[in-house]
Amino acid sequence: MTGPMPAGAPAQAAAAWPSASTRLAGVVGHPVSHSLSPRLHQAAYRALAIDWAYLAFDVVPESFEAAVEGAKALGVVGFSVTMPHKAAAARLATRRSAIVRRLGAANTLTFSGRQVVADNTDGEGFLADLREELSFEPEGRRCGVIGAGGAARAVIVALAGAGASEVLVVNRTPARAFQAAALVPGRGRVARAKDLDSADLIVKATPGGMAAEPGSAEPSPEVVVDSSRFGSGQLVVDLVYDPPVTAWLTQAAANGARIRGGLGMLVHQAARQVELWTGMRPPLAAMWRAVGGSAPEGA
Repeated sequence: MTGPMPAGAPAQAAAAWPSASTRLAGVVGHPVSHSLSPRLHQAAYRALAIDWAYLAFDVVPESFEAAVEGAKALGVVGFSVTMPHKAAAARLATRRSAIVRRLGAANTLTFSGRQVVADNTDGEGFLADLREELSFEPEGRRCGVIGAGGAARAVIVALAGAGASEVLVVNRTPARAFQAAALVPGRGRVARAKDLDSADLIVKATPGGMAAEPGSAEPSPEVVVDSSRFGSGQLVVDLVYDPPVTAWLTQAAANGARIRGGLGMLVHQAARQVELWTGMRPPLAAMWRAVGGSAPEGA
């Protein structure tokens, strides 16, 4: 089998890839030029020595269904799905995992003949980063989530499923906060910023503080909760991964909180996609190297 060529390979060998048997996967979003997914997945395929390629596809919402149909026709292995297509991905699938049915959103599509299988690895990726990189176990902990969008809902369900004693939801729009909290009855509760002061874990799942898209002058949305209220004994996570440490996290760290950016969740959710598509154990070390190593962590 001809696999992805390592750096420094002879020109004649490198020219053999991609080949007529190379399998294709990719990330679909709009915009998508900032995505680190091609780096992560291609590093995994190289480490696994499989003849696969992974590309980024910028697809506007009105073309997403056509892109899915095209992928089926072309024999694409799978799509990683990012904003703004996650709800549409869940809707268009012919089979949905339990977590997709619960969230109404998918970040992973697997193509098998005419079947489109939807899954969501965001929550798994988030928990894996907490446990494997930070040695943090949510069971019995009081947790707070800022936001009520797709990423926030995935984290809320994951934390409740991992045994968090309570999941507090803080959001600018109360109706959406109630909807998100209702995903985990008995554990989810709509809260205010001050309720997070005694939480063990606080997760910001909004895009506030994210670097602007290339060519865009639009500022990122403001952050709902001032991180200066957090401090010692608390783990504060921002799911934004660009920049690796946001100003919001820096403020929390200055007050003594332990901090974590969103790169770990990105790496681990991608690793689970690799496992779903290939059936092989994902090479996490290679994937981390592809994005510059573990995201900085504060103490």
